[in-house]
Amino acid sequence: VWGWQQGEGWLRFVLALGIPIIVAVVWGTFAVPNDPSRSGAAPIAVPGLLRLAIELAVFVLATWALYDLGYTRLSWVLGIIVAIHYLTSYDRILWLIAQ
Repeated sequence: VWGWQQGEGWLRFVLALGIPIIVAVVWGTFAVPNDPSRSGAAPIAVPGLLRLAIELAVFVLATWALYDLGYTRLSWVLGIIVAIHYLTSYDRILWLIAQ
C-alpha cells in the first residue's frame, strides 16, 4: 500500500509489487545456518546479528510505512506486537546474537 501511494502511473505498480518481492527475497535468502526457527537451510549464510538486523529493519520499515500513510494507531499496534514478539522469543534473540 505504501509503495502504491508513493508513485504515479507505472511507478505505482513497480513499487507496490517490487517492495514486497524484494523484502521476501531478502527475508528468505539471508539466514543463519541451522536456525531452529527455519528449515536449517541458509541459501546465503549470514551472522546472527545481521539476520536480526534484517528482521528488525523489515518490521521497523513496515511500522513506519503505516505511520507515514496516516495509520498512526495501526502503526502503534504493529510496533507493540513486534516488540512483544521479540521479548517473548528472547531465547531466539540470544541464539542469534551468539551466532
